[in-house]
Amino acid sequence: MKHLFTIAGAEWRHWLRSRLAWGGALLLAGLLVATTVLTTLRMQGEAAERAHHQAEAEAAFLSQPARHPHRMVHYGHYVFRTPAPLARFDPGLDPVTGQSIFLEGHRQNTAMFAASGASADLGSLSWLSPALVYQLFAPLMVILLGHGLIAREREAATLATLLVQGTPGRVVLAGKALALLSFVAVLLLPMALSAGLAVHAGDSALAAVALLGAYLLYLSIWSALALVASALLRRRSAVLATLATLWIALALVLPATAASWAAKAVPMAGKLETDLAMLGDLRKLGDGHNANDPAFAQLRADLLAKHGVQRVEDLPVNLRGVVAQVGEQKLTETLNTYARAQMETETRQAAVLANHGWITPLLAVAEASRAVAGTDLAHHHRFLQEAEALRYAFVQGLNKVHAEKLAYSDDVRRSADASAEERTRVDAANWQLLDRFVFAPDAANTRIARAWPQWLMLCVWCAVLAGAGLWAGGRLEP
Repeated sequence: MKHLFTIAGAEWRHWLRSRLAWGGALLLAGLLVATTVLTTLRMQGEAAERAHHQAEAEAAFLSQPARHPHRMVHYGHYVFRTPAPLARFDPGLDPVTGQSIFLEGHRQNTAMFAASGASADLGSLSWLSPALVYQLFAPLMVILLGHGLIAREREAATLATLLVQGTPGRVVLAGKALALLSFVAVLLLPMALSAGLAVHAGDSALAAVALLGAYLLYLSIWSALALVASALLRRRSAVLATLATLWIALALVLPATAASWAAKAVPMAGKLETDLAMLGDLRKLGDGHNANDPAFAQLRADLLAKHGVQRVEDLPVNLRGVVAQVGEQKLTETLNTYARAQMETETRQAAVLANHGWITPLLAVAEASRAVAGTDLAHHHRFLQEAEALRYAFVQGLNKVHAEKLAYSDDVRRSADASAEERTRVDAANWQLLDRFVFAPDAANTRIARAWPQWLMLCVWCAVLAGAGLWAGGRLEP
């Protein structure tokens, strides 16, 4: 054990004397601090802004005066997805998928984008976040410090001295590994600070620890790659070239190739094609605004027979409101069928992409990071589903008011008769049926469980490279 700390301490002394190490460390530290501060401020600002807009949207809906209930169906309502506390470290899909939706009757609108604020902070580097800095650039710092761990000793002829003095090759490698892993721990301090702020903002400490653990495994993989390459190759230039090639392959080429492969493996129908098919299905359902549409003839006959009357004016309910209820139900079922198909396709594509974590650890840690932070595709889909549930609930609530509180005779004459139009306005107290919308990330246990396959991938990578390190240490030569 004493030899391990002696070797690790000697490596730290070398780094502290190295201008290259200092320069690289300061550059990376500056990038980490800048992205951490700017992303934290941006996500905090967006969280406050979205919460404010959500409150304003609810107040605007509830403060509307007496109206015809179907006008409120089309007046609509906005919902906003408040970012999770850990989004300050990894915004994930948040800037890409959109954070607000306008809810209205007869249609499901898409989430609207709000990513432009980031460009004011970082300009052309607006895509950067602390998570991306750790995923892409922290490995470069590990390579910078780790490529010469053994090769430098070999070139300086000090490795032979260590081995001749009886220090086993595996002990030498273990001491070097201890030095590099201790640097990784220092490298994770800004992330620990960001995670601590997220916990203070209300996230789970368990989720924060899981996120730190995922990045510790990821950077340990790069440490092991650097150590093994330095042990097996004789010259630092060859080690550096090999590790740089590995970084390009594992961090840039393979993730892009995997994304293309996922899109080809699970093809998705184009928006125009999908919209045309959906419109064709919706036309078969009839027009929910027209109680005389042939599609609702059977509904009319059933209502008349049920209540034993001959005319719709004699029904105890407003036929137009009932048609609106049934039409909205059928329309929503059709829209949800297409929405589920879209989500299932996106989920399958994401699963194909995530499985490529077996060939590049960047994809494994990126998927685990988004899942634990609550900014992954599953959370986006849940936002869409919860927003749709709220939309359907308030639209059908208004349709129920339409059916039960308005007379059919007044409803059909309201465009031509001012008094009838006045009688079809219901009191604003009916708008209280709108539920408050609050979106929160899944429980920490759920998020961690979702990231478990990626944890397994990272652990297997570490285990394989640790085995390679033991093998390289056993055959270490000066």
